[in-house]
Amino acid sequence: MNDLYIWTIIAILAVGTYLIRFSFLGLIAGRDLPEWVLRHLRYTAVAVLPGLVAPLVLWPPATDGQIDPARLSAALVTFGVGIMTRNVVAAILCGGVTLYGMLWALGAG
Repeated sequence: MNDLYIWTIIAILAVGTYLIRFSFLGLIAGRDLPEWVLRHLRYTAVAVLPGLVAPLVLWPPATDGQIDPARLSAALVTFGVGIMTRNVVAAILCGGVTLYGMLWALGAG
């Protein structure tokens, strides 16, 4: 690939990203969104966070992509505590303690 090809792709992606954001910020700014749209937008974070976290749990860079019992158990504890307590801070703290405890117990940390 030459430099012109790469910069063309970057420019096309930049324009596309701008247009996607402008569609919400520029075209419908100041207008009330329908209730069904607002209801679906509430689930955006719930849909995005697992997509960000799952690859780090299943294929962690720290183990060269091999499944790690410490990270898997920390994810399960975090999920379980989050479901039981409905408290994000408690879930994160319990998951962190589990991760470092398992790393210490397995001799990896």
